[in-house]
Parts: sequence; structure tokens; C-alpha cells
Amino acid sequence: MAAPEKKLKVAIMGAKGYPYVYGGYDTMIKELGERLVQKGVHVRVYNHRALFKERPRFVNGIECIYTPAIESKSLTQLTHTFFSMLHACFSDVDVIFVVNSGNGPFGVISRIFRKPTAINVDGLEWLRPKWKGFGAKYFFWASKMATKFYDQLINDSEEMRRVYLELFQKDSQVIAYGANPREHVGPEPLEKWNLESRSYFLIVGRLVPDNNADLIIEGFLKSNSERKLVVVGDVPFADEWANRLKNIQDPRLLFTGYVTDPEELASLYSHCFAYFHGHEYGGTNPAMLKAMGYGCAILALNTPFNQEMLQNGKHGWYFEKKAQSVKDVVEKAESAPEKMDDLQKTARSGLTQKYNWDYVTEQYLEVLFRLKKKA
Repeated sequence: MAAPEKKLKVAIMGAKGYPYVYGGYDTMIKELGERLVQKGVHVRVYNHRALFKERPRFVNGIECIYTPAIESKSLTQLTHTFFSMLHACFSDVDVIFVVNSGNGPFGVISRIFRKPTAINVDGLEWLRPKWKGFGAKYFFWASKMATKFYDQLINDSEEMRRVYLELFQKDSQVIAYGANPREHVGPEPLEKWNLESRSYFLIVGRLVPDNNADLIIEGFLKSNSERKLVVVGDVPFADEWANRLKNIQDPRLLFTGYVTDPEELASLYSHCFAYFHGHEYGGTNPAMLKAMGYGCAILALNTPFNQEMLQNGKHGWYFEKKAQSVKDVVEKAESAPEKMDDLQKTARSGLTQKYNWDYVTEQYLEVLFRLKKKA
């Protein structure tokens, strides 16, 4: 009788960890990791030790390893992955899955140890305003290294695949980021901010220049709207640019800071008049998927990535990177509430199969098994 096939053992690293859900990569690891466990895969996630006061070895069937890092704004994430990669290479994992193109150079370690690897390189990090000078050069170089050292490159949008082909002459597999659509979210949590359903426009995202909250705020305040503009998000460090925005005095402007309660966030999305998406440099954006899943009318910055997600205007309107364009789209939306209603009703239908987490998991599973067989 043939021996039973050994369980696939996968190491995942490059984000903050599990079940820490703060950003897009953390969410992906949670959604993907839990589903892989259900499919009989041994999943090991490398957690950033400093973020976890309690450190159980297994959580929901996922093995958690708590690795250290050099704690500084620019080194934390990279050093955490470096230590995690060393640990994984000396272990019995079959495949290593890394997120974030900044971790591109560490593929040389797995190459030396002959461990099969995949990397999700989402985002044009080198173009983000926060990485000026050396930071931008590093991310461009690191992304190039990812194309050389990892066995499988993964992007979450066709547009990002095109960018990598053009810049680095390297093809990648497109596996989209998943969404969790949800209907019938109550308005009760809005009372915390004295808001009523459909009485406000919404922005959700980190207060960093490449999300263009400053442009949206400037354009909105120039408009004749009597609604509020609610800005959800912040930055986890003292920042002059973010503070300048938060100090703008106008009764129509409401900064909530971080909203960590999922029901409060769901209610803010579900009951906005329209959701503003100003993200400029990324592939499939988690905040946009949430907006679609909660049935928002979406007003998005006109970029190739946002065009792809909204199917070239089928599921949202666009504005250009000018305050006047924001003002115009606000006033156009206010003058056509029935059009906003239509966008809200059809938003979830934009979440085609490729954005379904179960389908996303099946695609990753195929990649992981293929890499294991190559080893």
C-alpha cells in the first residue's frame, strides 16, 4: 500500500502577522491562511513579535512563529522578514510565500537553501511620495530582485502584471485580492459621530500623500455641498502633512481617526452618500473592494488600476487629480441622487468571481502545490 501523501507545509511572511488585521496584507493572510487550513494545509505565519503580548503557538489551526525585528520606521518590516526567512529555510516547510515587494532581495536566501518560493508584489512602492530618494531607489531595486530570486511572481491586477512585464520583463500570475460583500448593515453605530444615513461623503485610508485626501478635501470644501466629508484613518506616527489636514477648520469636515470596530466601519461604508477613493499607486485595493462589498456609490481617482476595478466606469464615476474635478464630481453627484442610488444597487455585482476569497484560495493552492512538485 502506498504511503499517504505528506501534508503540504507552507510558511507565510512579510506582514504583521496573524490574527493581526490592520492592513491589506494582514487581511489577506487571515482570509487565505484560514481557508488553507480548512483544506488540510499546514500553515505557518511569521508574526512580528513586538506586536503580540500573548504568543500562543497555534491560533485557529495556524502555527504562529514570533520573530524579532530591528524596531525603526524603515527597518522593522525588512528585518522581520529577514529573520523569518532564515528560520523558514532551516525548517521543514515545503513552500515559502512572501508578501510585499520590499522583501524581494531575501529570495536569494531561499534560493541558496533551494526552498520553493512565491511573492506577492502588489503596489508601485517606489512611486509613493513617502519613499523619496534612497527609499524609492530601494523599492525599485527590491522589486527587480523579486523578479530574479522568487520562483513565482504574483500580482493582484492585470494592470500591475503589465507594469512588471514592461519594467522588468518578467511575467506574473494574476490572483486578485478577495472581498467579503455584506448587505443590511444598520445605521445605529453612526450615532457615535452624530451622523445620519446618506448625510456624508466618505474617505477611508491612511493619511499619506499618495491617497490624495488633501486633494479630495480641498475640492469638497470648494463645492456647494451641505453634506459632511468623513475621513476615516490616520498615520501611526507624528506627521506634519497629516496634522496639517486634521487642523483644517470647517464644520463639514469630520476626522474620525482609526475606526477599529468592524461594525462601526461597516456602518460608515454602508450609509455614506458616496465613497471617495483617491488611492493612486496600487493594484486591487482592499478599501475599494470593501466599498463595493458594502454597496457604496464610488467616486474614484482616474487611474488604470481604478478603471480596472470599476470596469471602466460601470461601477463608479471618476475624477482627475485636480481640486476643481473633485468639486465638479461632488456637485454632479448631489444633483443626481438617483444615479447614486443606481451605483449603490449595482456595486456588489462588480465583485465578480475573481474577487471571491474561496476562488482566490483555490488559485493560491494550485501555485503552492505546483511549487512543491518542482522542489
